[in-house]
Amino acid sequence: MKKVTVLTEQMMYDAVVSRDKSLDGQFVYAVMTTGIYCRPSCASRPALKKNLRFYSTLDEAKNAGFRACKRCKPDDPRYDVNRLVELARYIIANADEKLSLNDLAKRQGMSPGYLQRTFKAVFGISPKMFQDAARLNTLKSMLKIGDDITGAIFGAGYGSPSRFYENAARKIGMSPKTYRNGGEGEEIMFACRETSLGTLMMAATQKGVCFVMFGDNEIQLFEQLQAEFAKASFTKTLNNGGVLLDTWMTALENHLEQGAPRPEIPLDLRGTAFQIKVWQFLLTIPDGDVLSYSEVAQAIDKPRAMRAAATACGKNRIAMLVPCHRVLRGDGGLGGYRWGLERKRTLLDAERQRRVES
Repeated sequence: MKKVTVLTEQMMYDAVVSRDKSLDGQFVYAVMTTGIYCRPSCASRPALKKNLRFYSTLDEAKNAGFRACKRCKPDDPRYDVNRLVELARYIIANADEKLSLNDLAKRQGMSPGYLQRTFKAVFGISPKMFQDAARLNTLKSMLKIGDDITGAIFGAGYGSPSRFYENAARKIGMSPKTYRNGGEGEEIMFACRETSLGTLMMAATQKGVCFVMFGDNEIQLFEQLQAEFAKASFTKTLNNGGVLLDTWMTALENHLEQGAPRPEIPLDLRGTAFQIKVWQFLLTIPDGDVLSYSEVAQAIDKPRAMRAAATACGKNRIAMLVPCHRVLRGDGGLGGYRWGLERKRTLLDAERQRRVES
């Protein structure tokens, strides 16, 4: 359908009659005789024109006393999840091409504004950001197999090296050359402290904290740090971490020992796209709440990926700041925990107690 600035009542009625999906999100229509409001594409039999009312937003329809249709679910952007998954696959396959929002919307039979809103509701990021991430994945793969830097940048769809370097290096967390060399030359600062749950080590890159782990002693923890970042160089900072790292460790210690809110510390998350999606979701679980691995999988729109979600929790290298201890088995059992079930039980008991007291 041709893009217009203002939809007339006749145009909206024609869209309802033809069940025009391209105008989903541009308006909703309500049926006076049933008291419900629908998308233009709703499969229900159209009511008489005299019984229809048109609203530009969901709130207008709700405020007028109408309720959402259970068939077309106009208030649930996830209703279009299959179409959006199809589009996401198309973006990944064509990440090196110029894909405008208008072109993507036309391909899926949606309006640009509706596509932007629903895509972000389902995937958490805009189509443009999704394509940027796909390009970066292509670039990383090309760098890993030894392509030259400039060739990899152009091959991944960036118009020029300068355009890539404007922001891509920041998203990778290191320069392309460093990434290709397995992190060689990257500087990681680390520090240790004793806590009620054992020795705690925190390490950070220039981007943020990349490692928080409990262990029996500093030597053991440093060996784990080296294993996680095999080709980086490491510096133990003075004064238990210097000004910035020391501040972060103190904030985490206050959270652990005194029940202070989980500190807002910049994180350098490194893993597969699926793992990072799981970890980012874990960051949204409030103190004292627990979910099952199945609920985590459903929350990231991967309901069949329960085991993969559990594996992602097990691969988490940032204890407490990424609270994987708040995920349990479906039967309520503790499940696994990278730093020991006794630590997991202690953390959960402390959070539950603080919740009761508050």
